Amino acid sequence: QVQLVESGGGLVQAGGSLRLSCAASGRTFSNYFMAWFRQAPGKAREFVATISETGSSTYYPDSVKGRFTISRDNTKNTVFLQLDSLKPEDTAVYSCAARTKYGARYGTTDPQSYGYWGQGTQVTVSS
Repeated sequence: QVQLVESGGGLVQAGGSLRLSCAASGRTFSNYFMAWFRQAPGKAREFVATISETGSSTYYPDSVKGRFTISRDNTKNTVFLQLDSLKPEDTAVYSCAARTKYGARYGTTDPQSYGYWGQGTQVTVSS
């Protein structure tokens, strides 16, 4: 089992920045691909970013590429999501997710492929 706890959400004006953190516990953190997803009210869960187990590879959808940055610190069992140039349409609950690297391929954007989830943190961007 992997336990994930997000933090760092809040209210920010358009154009501002936030840094989200996701602390993991329970298993060897470096054995997991990590990802961030978001879900706005009335909308489906949306893939935001993923990072390989070593942190050497990252992938983003076009909607956030160049504005969001995912990173990880395996010594601290933590994955981060830096949100810059925020827009009102970025408003959502942001959740981190983990997927074991064993028998899996890095880079999946399907939330059903991730077996472990945090509770989420709210990000609200005002115009």
